[in-house]
Amino acid sequence: MAFSSWSSTYLVILFLASTIAIWVSGIKLTKAIDAITTHFGLGEAFGGMVFLAIITNLPEIAITTVAASHRDYDIAISNILGGIAIQTVVLVLIDIFGVGRSAPLTQKGHSKVLILEGVALIFILSVVIIGAQFPSSLIFFRTTPFEWMIVLIWIGTIFLISKMIDKKQKVKPEELIHHMRMPKSTFKGSLSSAFIVLTIGAIITLFAGWALEITGETLANRWNISGVIFGGTILALCTALPEISTGIASAKIRDYNMAVSDIFGGNAFLPVLFIMASIIGGDAILPNLKPSDIYLTSLGIILTGIYMAGMVIHSKKQIYRMGIDSFIVLIVYLLGIWGLFKLI
Repeated sequence: MAFSSWSSTYLVILFLASTIAIWVSGIKLTKAIDAITTHFGLGEAFGGMVFLAIITNLPEIAITTVAASHRDYDIAISNILGGIAIQTVVLVLIDIFGVGRSAPLTQKGHSKVLILEGVALIFILSVVIIGAQFPSSLIFFRTTPFEWMIVLIWIGTIFLISKMIDKKQKVKPEELIHHMRMPKSTFKGSLSSAFIVLTIGAIITLFAGWALEITGETLANRWNISGVIFGGTILALCTALPEISTGIASAKIRDYNMAVSDIFGGNAFLPVLFIMASIIGGDAILPNLKPSDIYLTSLGIILTGIYMAGMVIHSKKQIYRMGIDSFIVLIVYLLGIWGLFKLI
């Protein structure tokens, strides 16, 4: 489909329609996944958490697949790395609209599991920076060792979290999942209906992600916007909509740990997509990162570290309905985006 022949007005309409589709599908998919994982008694880490992380990141998967097939990685890479930063800022929105005046988010939601997820995310982003220092000739079977290191860290973290939960929880797996997913907002329908919703929602989300990549790339080129700027800000915000909707919903039902875990877990999954891009495109992704990509990666590490510090300090102070850590994250992110414009 030749989107390049479309007018900018039609492209913007399709871009916005795709954004709305991702928002609505994200909410429906979460409830369907809850019903499926509860029925089959899948473990939280290996079932619910992994399943949800992959499904809610379908827009990023579609964007990365399309970009890798075109061997045009700027928007896809910046969408992944910028998405990590902006999804961390989603915790600010959850703090304001999901928790409010009762207490800061990290005062309500903190645990060893969340700390482990944050550490794993920092390890993964550090591997991204290390991999960028090596030559692009370091490639075997269409990938570099660093993409595999990211995958191994992600899988290893899931395994450790599952062990931690098994030792601490004495309830049945299905009861644990039901409590940690949407306990007051369950799927209304049969298991068959849940699979139908899952299939249709996944297809819609994939198509919407594909449309976002194509229309976004066309508009960015037409308006002379850098692919890094567009992918790391506007596109990253649109693809973060499922995390915004489900995160605020989780906080509203007082499932604060899950609200934070969905963000940290989803962020840790996003760099796993580098191995998919490398296999599809046949290029060394990490060694070819630009300074702006390293900048976004470092910003993601800093923002994650601020929230991890907030979980350890447990400050009860709030500024404009948000915790001190959320306030600092918001300021650092805005300064970081300002710096990104200066860098580009």
